[in-house]
Amino acid sequence: QVQLVESGGGLVQAGESLRLACAASGHTFGDFVMGWFRQAPRKEREFVASINYNGVSILYGDSVKGRFTISRDNIKRTMWLEMNNLQPEDTALYYCAVSLLTSLAERDRNAYRYWGQGTQVTVSS
Repeated sequence: QVQLVESGGGLVQAGESLRLACAASGHTFGDFVMGWFRQAPRKEREFVASINYNGVSILYGDSVKGRFTISRDNIKRTMWLEMNNLQPEDTALYYCAVSLLTSLAERDRNAYRYWGQGTQVTVSS
């Protein structure tokens, strides 16, 4: 059974940074595309970033491009999201997810099969 556990969320002030981690178990971690999504209250789940199996193909959502960096370590079975210059509009529950795709990063949430429980990020102004 695939398990994804996010960590690293918290309360920060605008302009500060956080680093989220997603630890995976129960599947061949190094084979599949992984991604980060977020959901704010009363909003749809939004694509944040995606990375393919070897880190060569990466996509970012427009609202985070230039501020967030996605990475992965297949030996450690962990994916990270480095978030810099956080703003109040970044406040959301952040989820990591695994798709069954391999080659190219993917922004469509319907392509993702397994999801973590989420970690809360709150940015105060």
